[in-house]
Amino acid sequence: MKHAQTIGILAALAVIGICYMPWVVIDSKQIIVTGLSSGKTSFGKPGLMNIYLSVTALILFIIPRLWSKRINVFIGAINFAWAIRNIILLSTCQAGECPQRQAGIYLLLAATLLVQLMTFFPKIKLPEDN
Repeated sequence: MKHAQTIGILAALAVIGICYMPWVVIDSKQIIVTGLSSGKTSFGKPGLMNIYLSVTALILFIIPRLWSKRINVFIGAINFAWAIRNIILLSTCQAGECPQRQAGIYLLLAATLLVQLMTFFPKIKLPEDN
């Protein structure tokens, strides 16, 4: 793909922005959980790892070396797995209270999947053997 690197960079930036959006709402306690603020819950900052991995992926998308493209596949996979972990952790019913999923948690999954897919199509010039 011709524009895979650009799409990957934009998707990584989108992941960073999505971490500031509401992910789930717990109505009974009036708590809004985002990627960087979990309110009065014990979730911590679930989106912080996604931000670190997205910044790393963004840097590796920019570097035009073969080793960076290979490492980026693994960084993208870990980022996608962490997004799945966040969905499972944050949207699980606990003590009879089921949080309402917001658009941010689904956008996070879509953006990290897009980053992962774009790592499979690196734009790199390989030396030709004669």
